[in-house]
Amino acid sequence: MRKLLAPSVLAGDWWEIGRQVEACIKGGADLLHFDVMDGRFVPNITAGPEILASISRRVSVPIDAHLMIEEPDRFIPVFVEAGARWISVHIENVPHIHRTLSLIKELGAKAGVAINPGTSLSALEEIVRYADFVLLMSVNPGFSGQRFIERSLDRIAELKTLRDRINPECLIEVDGGIKEENVVSVVRAGADVIVVGSGIFSADDVEAKTRRFKELISSAVAV
Repeated sequence: MRKLLAPSVLAGDWWEIGRQVEACIKGGADLLHFDVMDGRFVPNITAGPEILASISRRVSVPIDAHLMIEEPDRFIPVFVEAGARWISVHIENVPHIHRTLSLIKELGAKAGVAINPGTSLSALEEIVRYADFVLLMSVNPGFSGQRFIERSLDRIAELKTLRDRINPECLIEVDGGIKEENVVSVVRAGADVIVVGSGIFSADDVEAKTRRFKELISSAVAV
């Protein structure tokens, strides 16, 4: 299964974001991760569909919208219309997760279910069969630049076992605290989609840093 790199736009410099996004794509980014926060489900507020749309109109790679918001069903059609091709919602705040994933798919996007570090993976047992991807958080969501929770490596491996048993086509996406020093371990644990924020956007040369992460991911797969 091909491994994908998804730079996280939240970690960028909004004054320079267009240039930085272009640099990521030149460096080999496979998709762009776009975090949406409402200050209620998580303690932060970020950009909405208008900004996603302005990016989507100018890039050729898919945009992966991670909805960390209350009542996401109300906003899913808006984000799909804005150009999101992947959408994930949190199992912790969606009461009818099967219905929500079905809505995302009906609108033509890939449907993902996100899970926080403190939530048991057993919560995914019934829903993983319906998901195109699972977004496993390796930090507590809300802010860029947090330290990777080491227990996440075991959780990735456990999720891979669950995924392989129930729905082998479902991708495992991992987000939070991924840097050069741990990305190989994340891939070898079972991640298919690797989200990197400050590890890329804090670099002086974003294109070169993106390329470096692609090389590390390839080296992990080659072993």
